[in-house]
Amino acid sequence: MLKPLNKRLAGVIAALAVLILVSAWIISGNNHTVDFSTEVKPIINKHCITCHGGVKAKGGFSLLFREEALAKTASGKPAIIPGDAAASDMIRRLTLDDPEERMPYQHEPLSKQDIEILRNWVNQGANWGEHWAYTPLKPVEVPQQKRFFGLLTSKSAWAQNDIDYFIERRFREADLQPSPQADKATLLRRVSLDIIGMQPSDALAQQFLNSNDPKAYDALVDSLLASQHFGEKWASMWLDLARYADTKGYERDDSRSIWRYRDWLINAFNNDMPYDSFLIRQIAGDLLKNPTDNDYIATAFHRNTMTNDEGGTDNEEFRTAAVLDRVNTTWDALMGTTFSCVQCHSHPYDPFKHEEYYKFMAFFNDTRDEDTNADYPLLRMYDNDTLQQELSVVVNWVKQNVSAEKANEVYTFLKTWQPSYNSLTCDSFTNSELNDTKWASFRNNAVCRLKNVDLTNTDRLVFRYQGWVPGGVWQIHLDSANGPVVAHTTLAKTNDWQITEIPLKPAVGVHNLIFTYVNNNLHKPADAGVLLDWLYFTQEFPGKERQGYNDTKKLYWKLLKTNVPTIPVMMDDPAFMHRATYVFERGNWLVKGNKVKPAVPASLNALPKDAPQNRLGLALWLTAKDNPLTARTMVNRVWEQLFGTGLAETLEDLGTQGVAPTHMELLNYLSYRFMHDSRWSMKQLVRAMVTSATYRQSSKVTPQLQAKDPENKYYARAPRVRLTAEQVRDQSLCISGLLSKKMYGPGVMPYQPKGIWLSPWNGAEWVQSTGEDQYRRAVYTYWKRSAAYPSMLTFDGVSREVCTARRIRTNTPLQALTTLNDSAYIDAARNFAYRMQSAAGDVTTQISKGFEMATYQHINERSLAALTGLYNKALAQFNKNPEKICEMTGGMGRHTNAATAALIVVANAMLNLDEVVTKN
Repeated sequence: MLKPLNKRLAGVIAALAVLILVSAWIISGNNHTVDFSTEVKPIINKHCITCHGGVKAKGGFSLLFREEALAKTASGKPAIIPGDAAASDMIRRLTLDDPEERMPYQHEPLSKQDIEILRNWVNQGANWGEHWAYTPLKPVEVPQQKRFFGLLTSKSAWAQNDIDYFIERRFREADLQPSPQADKATLLRRVSLDIIGMQPSDALAQQFLNSNDPKAYDALVDSLLASQHFGEKWASMWLDLARYADTKGYERDDSRSIWRYRDWLINAFNNDMPYDSFLIRQIAGDLLKNPTDNDYIATAFHRNTMTNDEGGTDNEEFRTAAVLDRVNTTWDALMGTTFSCVQCHSHPYDPFKHEEYYKFMAFFNDTRDEDTNADYPLLRMYDNDTLQQELSVVVNWVKQNVSAEKANEVYTFLKTWQPSYNSLTCDSFTNSELNDTKWASFRNNAVCRLKNVDLTNTDRLVFRYQGWVPGGVWQIHLDSANGPVVAHTTLAKTNDWQITEIPLKPAVGVHNLIFTYVNNNLHKPADAGVLLDWLYFTQEFPGKERQGYNDTKKLYWKLLKTNVPTIPVMMDDPAFMHRATYVFERGNWLVKGNKVKPAVPASLNALPKDAPQNRLGLALWLTAKDNPLTARTMVNRVWEQLFGTGLAETLEDLGTQGVAPTHMELLNYLSYRFMHDSRWSMKQLVRAMVTSATYRQSSKVTPQLQAKDPENKYYARAPRVRLTAEQVRDQSLCISGLLSKKMYGPGVMPYQPKGIWLSPWNGAEWVQSTGEDQYRRAVYTYWKRSAAYPSMLTFDGVSREVCTARRIRTNTPLQALTTLNDSAYIDAARNFAYRMQSAAGDVTTQISKGFEMATYQHINERSLAALTGLYNKALAQFNKNPEKICEMTGGMGRHTNAATAALIVVANAMLNLDEVVTKN
């Protein structure tokens, strides 16, 4: 026992301990360090930045960057004096009573709490903070419950993997419990829709549903990840980011053959191409060492930009628009950042300066595309074995008899017709013009100019032209119409475009070339005799003295002229075609400011050491381990695809105006692991998410969850999300048994109503595909920007004129009207009804079996009664109105009877059930 004195001493010590703790708490509260990003920046963004940032800096005061905020204002002194709020004019103006002097001007005054935050911030030194999305990724410790004074950890009875520990910690904070695991049928449908975008094969479904193996779900996930349909689902997601379409956009919106890029995406996802390689190839595949056809095709990512084929447009204007779009898309799609703001002024909310936009633009400004009608540069696809072998023969002969460098030059020209000068860059026209702003066109006594052509080490001109009238004499002069003639030829009449060559007289250096054309067979002043397409200044085919020269040259010209399929790709200008980049004053491309070189924003990671200052260097910067945005953006996007909402809801904006992540540490943890542990594996990332206990929960909402977490921010239940436009179509085809498993190839044209396409300028028509092509997956549907597939637009598909980082889900009557009335869905309902009839006997059993086919669930009595009642009502009506039977069954045949027509009505209703169009 303690003696009384010792008890009193113990009490005093305890009291002192409490006093010390309280004092420490008070002191720590008074010494709270104001966080700029979470406390100050939101106040500035909401109340100040519209007048004091961006293009506006009223009173000479800007709050965009710290150096601007601390600089002298129009008054001649700084508005913020770090460490001295009492002497800072900003704080004084916030607290004045005079409405003409108080800030914010002509708005409600700031709250006392906001003013106090700003005052403390200034007194603490007015330090700027770094927004969470721009901080480097670092390892994050998995949060586990501690016991025994924090020395031991407790393993969760609920968690299946590390993701769940982060989610479970928030449960404890919010006093929530996880929902029970969903039943097997629900999990089967959910995970199949999420991984492959449609139902699994019947064999795989039954294997999972009938298995008692505790690892059956993991085996199901692995089978789905290995499916060839995985790539189709995830390519569908990426096509919005890539603004993929089968047409060029703008008014004419003519066709573009770029479907090989879509097929490249499908294969890349199926092969689990590491995400860093995936991006590098799309940004700069053409700049890799010895690029393959697939590397070139990947660069079509940035050739999905629109091209304006309308006559009378300025090609340089729309070339520039395409370059700006590439800048904006790179940031929107790959880094979740609204960098497009910086085109006109420094970013009003994030740390990016106006000049930095154009330094970044310089990476893309030196590409060969120039808004040409043909979409040059094109990769020419020698698809058959004979052409591939002949190409190898020519290239290997040049390599063995001349040099590897020359062989590479020959290969590049045969594959791309580059680097050529496009005739649409000609100017100074006399009796000539840009025909429809696409090609240089010559009348009699024509003169025009092609500027800045490097003729060093050239003795041949290869060019593509179309002659309409024979007898035209074309001459090329140096620097003036009276200058020396370096080339002279007679251009024959052709039936179509023709490629030919003429000799060039030796010349050195860069010159303006003056083209003259005389053709006395042109009798009317407005008649044109020839069109020029492109011009390639080169040397005579090399190796003239070597054995086999004539045969090889003949084969070279055969390959050069062979009409082969093509796809638009990215290629950079060679040094002699270099294009300088300038700042556009206030974003106006016609008003050039300072000249700039390629560079990345100073607020983010630097270019990797020894990285080239071109698109390849940019791609390496994007995928560097110290880039704070690339991994976060993709992890957030994958989470959104699986859970309905990103951890940070605004996928398109991870900046200070975006919604902060609900689970910041989880996002950082997954992003770091994505780069390091998983080595950028998309499939491993998806697998980690779908095998978590968080993902496997039931989506049923309890009153407690509705009250505490109506928007499911804590993930204490699985989300209920309406299927995407692609999934709605694909699922109906799956359930009806119509879906074609055919993959790849040009876009197809399933049923759509007449009159959707109105193409007066190009005469294009929607010609409905036949056979299995009309039942192919939605990812293969031909996509016209000005008239995209209407039923998919109704379900929130996008036109893809620009990058779409996030589809916004809507719920409109048009959606139900589409699936109830669109002929494509009626067709699916017919075949679904036939499938039900062939699978079961009486109508009740058929309906029950059909419900199971659609949802994998056993139908409940209430739903069965409702659908049976619908069947009986429809049957009675068809018996009274036999003429309606043919309309419902689609014509005369073995299914033309009232019973089948009534079952089609039920099948149509079933395809519209909430359980079917929603992922539960």
